[in-house]
Amino acid sequence: MSRPRATSGVLPDDLYIQIEPWPRIGRPPKHDLSAWTVTDDWPERVPVTQAEVDVFEAWFGDLFDELFGSGR
Repeated sequence: MSRPRATSGVLPDDLYIQIEPWPRIGRPPKHDLSAWTVTDDWPERVPVTQAEVDVFEAWFGDLFDELFGSGR
């Protein structure tokens, strides 16, 4: 028994499902920046561990040296 041969032709319109965007729930966001309020609730001094300093120096040491000069 032979396999049916593929034929070329026009594909049906409903072959692919059209994905609709998700509907937004609620009001759209306001983009008037003059009405925004920025609140700084960080403490005056933020504790940092030596491990955190080491990570920043490892990744950004060259940039820090360029910006602030080498401490050596």
